[in-house]
Amino acid sequence: MARRRIGFWYRFAAVLVKPPLMVLIKRDWRGMENIPAEGGFITAVNHNSHVDPFAYAHYQYNTGRVPRFLAKAGLFKKGFVGAAMRGTGQIPVYRESTDALSAFRAAIDAVERGECVAFYPEGTLTRDPDGWPMTGKTGAARVALQTRCPVIPVAQWGANELLPPYAKKPDILPRKTHHVLAGPPVDLSRYYDREMSPDLLREVTEVIMAAITAQLELIRGEKAPENVYDPREVRIAQRRKAAAKSKAQQEEGQGT
Repeated sequence: MARRRIGFWYRFAAVLVKPPLMVLIKRDWRGMENIPAEGGFITAVNHNSHVDPFAYAHYQYNTGRVPRFLAKAGLFKKGFVGAAMRGTGQIPVYRESTDALSAFRAAIDAVERGECVAFYPEGTLTRDPDGWPMTGKTGAARVALQTRCPVIPVAQWGANELLPPYAKKPDILPRKTHHVLAGPPVDLSRYYDREMSPDLLREVTEVIMAAITAQLELIRGEKAPENVYDPREVRIAQRRKAAAKSKAQQEEGQGT
């Protein structure tokens, strides 16, 4: 299917956003040849700064295949923000849906129309202490298996040096470099004829996240940790530690 035209709203956003990005960051952009020229596809991207959606959108805008990001459906309803979200073709996610696949129906429809849908599979800024990708959520895997579209793993690094995760002020000088590397499509064909179970979705998500991490290893010139940071496991461990500490304090108090 032919690609959709960029349109007025996306060009208007580019006019607003590109000039400050050009001033703030240098660019080391590679792998654009792996972005499909036609048809629907997914990009799966790591997330390590509040700035990187803009920096990454700049990268992909320059390929001619603009990304359609997923966002909460409520953002599309009112005012200028809603008009801009609708006008730039961003994808509403209906999290109130009881059907996990229906929650991503708009993303599936966009891919089937020939759009690029950009996923941040981690769902939030990475909490890995060294900035490596965390475990991912299964939304990208769901859409990929439903549509059988190409999944392009994309790694980025450098926006996090301009604005580190959860930092309040940017570190402007010296001027940072935004590195982006898009890899070849992830081969998911061996999963297409299997039942879409939670175990399958987790396995496919791990394959996608491993492909993103491999691209980031190339950018950083080092190997990622063998154990992927899992925020859920960290929270469980923290709760257990807090409960054990509280119990020890109670027992100590009873013994005095």
